[in-house]
Amino acid sequence: MIVSEIFLSIQVESTYAGLPCAFVRLAGCNLSCDWCDTAYARVSDGAVEVSVDKIVGEVEGFNCRLVEITGGEPLLQEESREAAVRLLDRGFTVLIETNGSVDMRGLDPRVIKIVDVKCPSSGHAGSFKVENLSCITPRDEIKFVIADRTDYEFAKKCLEEFIEDRTDKVLFAPVSPGLPPGVLADWILKDMLRVRLELQLHRYIWEEGGGAGRGR
Repeated sequence: MIVSEIFLSIQVESTYAGLPCAFVRLAGCNLSCDWCDTAYARVSDGAVEVSVDKIVGEVEGFNCRLVEITGGEPLLQEESREAAVRLLDRGFTVLIETNGSVDMRGLDPRVIKIVDVKCPSSGHAGSFKVENLSCITPRDEIKFVIADRTDYEFAKKCLEEFIEDRTDKVLFAPVSPGLPPGVLADWILKDMLRVRLELQLHRYIWEEGGGAGRGR
């Protein structure tokens, strides 16, 4: 597998935010979102080829039972599915963060999928494969990164027309810096959406407070 980095940190997004988590960040992405905060992982420059055995061994060395396979877009590498199974069989809780533009069929049902549906400001609205909706279970999470009112209305429409009751784990995250969290909170409250406002914890833990930890 082509790996950008493997590290231990605090999970800073999703409903697992705040928990220690081992991250396996794969290199390579089929999208180039305008607000991507891990642009270095879009390409293989600086990445290394690592066997699934070595990845599993490194993750086990962290002594942390929560692991996220991310990117880039991890599902572009078929071996990500094997790595997930190997980790699951060893008792790990495995999250896979995907942009939803790659076929999710065939993923082990024990994997918890965090699907980042792209809004218009990303430059890739419409990249989500609608057929992937059949893969969403109540354990999975849907995330929308929102930069402005247009993004918000797009996300709200997706929620109403496609997500329905597939999962109640829906996250609205403001682009930072960009959309003030309080503005997004007001929109959510006005419409009484059943969504979770998501703030990236690393911006509060390390960017403001210092320290040696790693954010996503």
